[in-house]
Amino acid sequence: MRQHDAEVPDANATYVFAVCRDPDPSSCAGLPGVTHEAPVRLLALDSFTAIVQTVRACDFTDEAWQSRLSDQRELERYARAHHDVVSAVAAACPTVPLPMATVYHADERVREALAKETDRFRAALKRIAHHAEWGVKVYAPPAATAATAATAATDDADRRTGRPVVPTDRGRPAAGAGLAYLERKRGAQRLRERSQEDALRTAETVDEQVGRLATASRRLRPHPQPSTDRRVQILNATYLVAEHRSEELALLTRTLRERTGAEIELSGPWVPYSFVGEV
Repeated sequence: MRQHDAEVPDANATYVFAVCRDPDPSSCAGLPGVTHEAPVRLLALDSFTAIVQTVRACDFTDEAWQSRLSDQRELERYARAHHDVVSAVAAACPTVPLPMATVYHADERVREALAKETDRFRAALKRIAHHAEWGVKVYAPPAATAATAATAATDDADRRTGRPVVPTDRGRPAAGAGLAYLERKRGAQRLRERSQEDALRTAETVDEQVGRLATASRRLRPHPQPSTDRRVQILNATYLVAEHRSEELALLTRTLRERTGAEIELSGPWVPYSFVGEV
Protein backbone atom coordinates (compact mmCIF):
# COMPACT_ATOMS: atom_id res chain seq x y z
CA MET A 1 0.00 0.00 0.00
CA ARG A 2 1.26 3.47 -0.81
CA GLN A 3 -0.04 6.72 0.68
CA HIS A 4 1.27 10.21 -0.11
CA ASP A 5 0.21 13.53 1.41
CA ALA A 6 -3.36 12.43 2.16
CA GLU A 7 -3.36 13.53 5.79
CA VAL A 8 -5.64 16.60 5.75
CA PRO A 9 -9.00 15.28 6.99
CA ASP A 10 -11.25 17.94 5.46
CA ALA A 11 -9.59 18.08 2.03
CA ASN A 12 -9.78 16.20 -1.23
CA ALA A 13 -6.95 14.08 -2.53
CA THR A 14 -6.00 12.49 -5.85
CA TYR A 15 -5.95 8.71 -6.12
CA VAL A 16 -3.69 7.40 -8.92
CA PHE A 17 -4.49 4.08 -10.60
CA ALA A 18 -1.94 3.96 -13.39
CA VAL A 19 0.28 5.79 -15.85
CA CYS A 20 -0.03 5.30 -19.59
CA ARG A 21 0.55 6.94 -22.93
CA ASP A 22 -2.24 8.20 -25.26
CA PRO A 23 -5.16 6.48 -23.50
CA ASP A 24 -8.61 6.26 -25.00
CA PRO A 25 -10.78 8.54 -22.80
CA SER A 26 -13.70 6.16 -23.23
CA SER A 27 -11.76 3.25 -21.72
CA CYS A 28 -12.43 4.42 -18.16
CA ALA A 29 -15.71 6.25 -18.73
CA GLY A 30 -18.42 5.06 -16.38
CA LEU A 31 -16.10 3.07 -14.12
CA PRO A 32 -16.91 3.66 -10.44
CA GLY A 33 -13.29 3.49 -9.29
CA VAL A 34 -12.83 3.47 -5.52
CA THR A 35 -15.57 6.02 -4.80
CA HIS A 36 -18.89 7.03 -6.33
CA GLU A 37 -18.35 10.68 -5.41
CA ALA A 38 -16.21 11.61 -8.44
CA PRO A 39 -15.52 10.13 -11.90
CA VAL A 40 -12.35 8.37 -12.95
CA ARG A 41 -10.49 10.84 -15.19
CA LEU A 42 -7.31 11.52 -17.14
CA LEU A 43 -4.58 13.77 -15.76
CA ALA A 44 -2.01 15.01 -18.27
CA LEU A 45 1.62 14.76 -17.22
CA ASP A 46 4.61 16.11 -19.15
CA SER A 47 5.19 12.92 -21.13
CA PHE A 48 2.40 10.60 -20.05
CA THR A 49 -1.14 10.48 -18.72
CA ALA A 50 -2.17 9.42 -15.23
CA ILE A 51 -5.49 7.73 -14.57
CA VAL A 52 -6.84 9.34 -11.40
CA GLN A 53 -9.89 9.96 -9.25
CA THR A 54 -10.68 12.63 -6.66
CA VAL A 55 -11.25 11.08 -3.23
CA ARG A 56 -11.69 12.32 0.32
CA ALA A 57 -8.32 12.65 2.04
CA CYS A 58 -9.79 11.45 5.33
CA ASP A 59 -10.47 8.05 3.74
CA PHE A 60 -6.75 7.55 3.15
CA THR A 61 -5.08 8.64 6.35
CA ASP A 62 -2.82 6.04 7.92
CA GLU A 63 -5.44 5.37 10.58
CA ALA A 64 -8.28 4.98 8.08
CA TRP A 65 -6.28 2.66 5.85
CA GLN A 66 -5.09 0.49 8.72
CA SER A 67 -8.69 0.10 9.77
CA ARG A 68 -9.62 -0.90 6.22
CA LEU A 69 -6.88 -3.54 6.16
CA SER A 70 -8.67 -5.36 8.98
CA ASP A 71 -11.95 -5.46 7.01
CA GLN A 72 -11.49 -8.20 4.42
CA ARG A 73 -14.64 -7.39 2.45
CA GLU A 74 -13.83 -3.68 2.26
CA LEU A 75 -10.23 -4.38 1.26
CA GLU A 76 -11.37 -6.73 -1.48
CA ARG A 77 -13.76 -4.08 -2.76
CA TYR A 78 -10.94 -1.57 -3.09
CA ALA A 79 -8.64 -4.11 -4.72
CA ARG A 80 -11.31 -5.09 -7.25
CA ALA A 81 -12.16 -1.46 -8.05
CA HIS A 82 -8.48 -0.60 -8.52
CA HIS A 83 -7.90 -3.60 -10.77
CA ASP A 84 -11.03 -2.92 -12.86
CA VAL A 85 -9.78 0.56 -13.74
CA VAL A 86 -6.26 -0.61 -14.54
CA SER A 87 -7.54 -3.50 -16.68
CA ALA A 88 -9.93 -1.30 -18.64
CA VAL A 89 -7.20 1.20 -19.52
CA ALA A 90 -4.60 -1.52 -20.22
CA ALA A 91 -6.95 -3.10 -22.74
CA ALA A 92 -6.64 0.06 -24.83
CA CYS A 93 -2.96 1.03 -24.42
CA PRO A 94 0.27 0.06 -22.59
CA THR A 95 -0.30 0.83 -18.94
CA VAL A 96 1.89 0.86 -15.83
CA PRO A 97 -0.32 0.07 -12.82
CA LEU A 98 0.51 1.80 -9.54
CA PRO A 99 0.07 0.09 -6.17
CA MET A 100 -3.35 0.28 -4.56
CA ALA A 101 -3.86 3.35 -2.37
CA THR A 102 -1.35 5.56 -4.17
CA VAL A 103 -2.76 8.91 -3.09
CA TYR A 104 -1.49 12.51 -3.31
CA HIS A 105 -2.85 15.70 -1.80
CA ALA A 106 -3.64 17.32 -5.17
CA ASP A 107 -3.18 17.00 -8.93
CA GLU A 108 -0.06 19.17 -8.87
CA ARG A 109 1.56 16.91 -6.31
CA VAL A 110 0.84 13.98 -8.63
CA ARG A 111 2.60 15.77 -11.48
CA GLU A 112 5.58 16.70 -9.33
CA ALA A 113 6.03 13.22 -7.87
CA LEU A 114 5.51 11.20 -11.03
CA ALA A 115 7.74 13.50 -13.09
CA LYS A 116 10.65 12.10 -11.08
CA GLU A 117 9.81 8.65 -12.44
CA THR A 118 9.71 9.62 -16.12
CA ASP A 119 12.64 7.42 -17.15
CA ARG A 120 11.24 4.39 -15.36
CA PHE A 121 7.80 4.85 -16.85
CA ARG A 122 9.25 5.25 -20.31
CA ALA A 123 11.29 2.04 -19.97
CA ALA A 124 8.38 0.09 -18.50
CA LEU A 125 5.91 1.19 -21.16
CA LYS A 126 8.37 0.24 -23.88
CA ARG A 127 8.94 -3.18 -22.33
CA ILE A 128 5.28 -4.11 -21.87
CA ALA A 129 3.87 -2.63 -25.10
CA HIS A 130 1.91 -5.35 -26.93
CA HIS A 131 2.68 -7.84 -24.16
CA ALA A 132 0.65 -9.53 -21.45
CA GLU A 133 1.47 -11.42 -18.28
CA TRP A 134 0.77 -15.15 -18.10
CA GLY A 135 0.95 -17.37 -15.03
CA VAL A 136 2.22 -20.95 -15.13
CA LYS A 137 1.80 -23.39 -12.25
CA VAL A 138 3.23 -26.90 -12.49
CA TYR A 139 2.33 -29.85 -10.27
CA ALA A 140 4.45 -32.97 -9.91
CA PRO A 141 3.61 -35.88 -12.23
CA PRO A 142 1.31 -38.50 -10.65
CA ALA A 143 4.14 -41.04 -10.35
CA ALA A 144 6.26 -38.65 -8.29
CA THR A 145 3.32 -37.72 -6.10
CA ALA A 146 2.46 -41.37 -5.56
CA ALA A 147 6.06 -42.18 -4.62
CA THR A 148 6.12 -39.43 -2.03
CA ALA A 149 2.80 -40.60 -0.62
CA ALA A 150 4.00 -44.20 -0.52
CA THR A 151 7.16 -43.39 1.42
CA ALA A 152 5.15 -41.24 3.80
CA ALA A 153 2.72 -44.10 4.32
CA THR A 154 5.60 -46.45 5.07
CA ASP A 155 7.01 -44.03 7.62
CA ASP A 156 3.60 -43.67 9.21
CA ALA A 157 3.11 -47.43 9.39
CA ASP A 158 6.51 -47.83 11.03
CA ARG A 159 5.64 -45.23 13.61
CA ARG A 160 2.30 -46.86 14.39
CA THR A 161 3.62 -50.45 14.58
CA GLY A 162 6.78 -49.57 16.44
CA ARG A 163 9.13 -51.14 13.91
CA PRO A 164 11.93 -52.26 13.75
CA VAL A 165 11.55 -53.81 17.22
CA VAL A 166 9.92 -57.22 16.69
CA PRO A 167 9.87 -59.18 19.97
CA THR A 168 10.74 -62.90 20.07
CA ASP A 169 9.63 -65.31 22.73
CA ARG A 170 12.61 -64.17 24.78
CA GLY A 171 11.68 -60.50 24.56
CA ARG A 172 14.60 -59.60 22.28
CA PRO A 173 14.35 -58.24 18.72
CA ALA A 174 14.05 -60.92 16.02
CA ALA A 175 17.23 -61.57 14.06
CA GLY A 176 17.49 -59.34 11.01
CA ALA A 177 14.57 -57.13 11.95
CA GLY A 178 16.77 -54.07 12.40
CA LEU A 179 18.59 -54.67 9.11
CA ALA A 180 15.32 -55.12 7.22
CA TYR A 181 14.00 -51.92 8.72
CA LEU A 182 17.11 -49.96 7.69
CA GLU A 183 16.94 -51.37 4.16
CA ARG A 184 13.30 -50.39 3.92
CA LYS A 185 14.10 -46.88 5.13
CA ARG A 186 17.02 -46.56 2.70
CA GLY A 187 14.84 -47.72 -0.17
CA ALA A 188 12.11 -45.26 0.74
CA GLN A 189 14.66 -42.47 0.99
CA ARG A 190 16.14 -43.31 -2.42
CA LEU A 191 12.67 -43.37 -3.96
CA ARG A 192 11.83 -40.04 -2.36
CA GLU A 193 15.06 -38.46 -3.60
CA ARG A 194 14.55 -39.75 -7.15
CA SER A 195 11.01 -38.39 -7.15
CA GLN A 196 12.20 -34.99 -5.94
CA GLU A 197 14.95 -34.90 -8.55
CA ASP A 198 12.48 -35.84 -11.30
CA ALA A 199 10.10 -33.12 -10.12
CA LEU A 200 12.87 -30.51 -10.10
CA ARG A 201 13.91 -31.50 -13.62
CA THR A 202 10.31 -31.19 -14.76
CA ALA A 203 10.02 -27.72 -13.24
CA GLU A 204 13.28 -26.58 -14.81
CA THR A 205 12.24 -27.98 -18.21
CA VAL A 206 8.93 -26.11 -18.18
CA ASP A 207 10.53 -22.88 -16.96
CA GLU A 208 13.29 -23.06 -19.56
CA GLN A 209 10.96 -23.83 -22.47
CA VAL A 210 8.40 -21.15 -21.58
CA GLY A 211 11.20 -18.70 -20.74
CA ARG A 212 12.60 -19.03 -24.26
CA LEU A 213 9.26 -17.93 -25.66
CA ALA A 214 8.78 -15.08 -23.16
CA THR A 215 10.33 -11.63 -23.12
CA ALA A 216 10.87 -11.78 -19.34
CA SER A 217 10.01 -14.11 -16.47
CA ARG A 218 9.83 -14.30 -12.69
CA ARG A 219 9.88 -17.33 -10.40
CA LEU A 220 7.48 -17.01 -7.48
CA ARG A 221 7.06 -18.93 -4.26
CA PRO A 222 4.82 -21.99 -4.62
CA HIS A 223 1.32 -21.31 -3.34
CA PRO A 224 0.29 -23.27 -0.25
CA GLN A 225 -2.24 -25.94 -1.23
CA PRO A 226 -5.49 -26.61 0.63
CA SER A 227 -5.32 -29.62 2.94
CA THR A 228 -7.74 -31.44 0.64
CA ASP A 229 -5.48 -30.91 -2.41
CA ARG A 230 -2.92 -33.71 -2.65
CA ARG A 231 -1.06 -32.15 -5.57
CA VAL A 232 2.53 -31.01 -5.08
CA GLN A 233 3.29 -27.66 -6.72
CA ILE A 234 6.80 -27.63 -8.18
CA LEU A 235 6.74 -24.39 -10.17
CA ASN A 236 4.93 -21.09 -9.78
CA ALA A 237 6.13 -18.55 -12.32
CA THR A 238 4.92 -15.62 -14.37
CA TYR A 239 5.97 -14.64 -17.89
CA LEU A 240 5.81 -11.53 -20.05
CA VAL A 241 4.72 -12.74 -23.47
CA ALA A 242 4.17 -10.82 -26.70
CA GLU A 243 0.54 -10.76 -27.77
CA HIS A 244 1.26 -12.44 -31.10
CA ARG A 245 2.81 -15.43 -29.29
CA SER A 246 -0.15 -16.26 -27.04
CA GLU A 247 -1.33 -19.16 -29.20
CA GLU A 248 2.23 -20.46 -29.36
CA LEU A 249 2.33 -20.37 -25.55
CA ALA A 250 -0.89 -22.36 -25.27
CA LEU A 251 0.44 -24.97 -27.70
CA LEU A 252 3.73 -25.19 -25.83
CA THR A 253 2.06 -25.83 -22.49
CA ARG A 254 -0.07 -28.59 -24.03
CA THR A 255 3.07 -30.18 -25.48
CA LEU A 256 4.88 -29.96 -22.16
CA ARG A 257 1.96 -31.62 -20.36
CA GLU A 258 2.16 -34.58 -22.74
CA ARG A 259 5.96 -34.78 -22.61
CA THR A 260 6.43 -34.48 -18.84
CA GLY A 261 3.22 -36.00 -17.51
CA ALA A 262 2.94 -33.05 -15.14
CA GLU A 263 -0.21 -31.03 -14.55
CA ILE A 264 0.39 -27.53 -15.95
CA GLU A 265 -2.01 -24.65 -15.32
CA LEU A 266 -1.82 -21.66 -17.66
CA SER A 267 -3.63 -18.46 -16.65
CA GLY A 268 -3.91 -15.10 -18.37
CA PRO A 269 -3.60 -12.83 -20.16
CA TRP A 270 -3.19 -10.37 -17.29
CA VAL A 271 -2.07 -6.78 -16.92
CA PRO A 272 1.74 -7.13 -16.50
CA TYR A 273 1.91 -6.06 -12.85
CA SER A 274 4.99 -8.22 -12.28
CA PHE A 275 7.10 -6.49 -14.95
CA VAL A 276 6.70 -2.78 -14.35
CA GLY A 277 8.71 -2.39 -11.13
CA GLU A 278 7.87 -0.20 -8.13
CA VAL A 279 7.26 3.54 -8.13
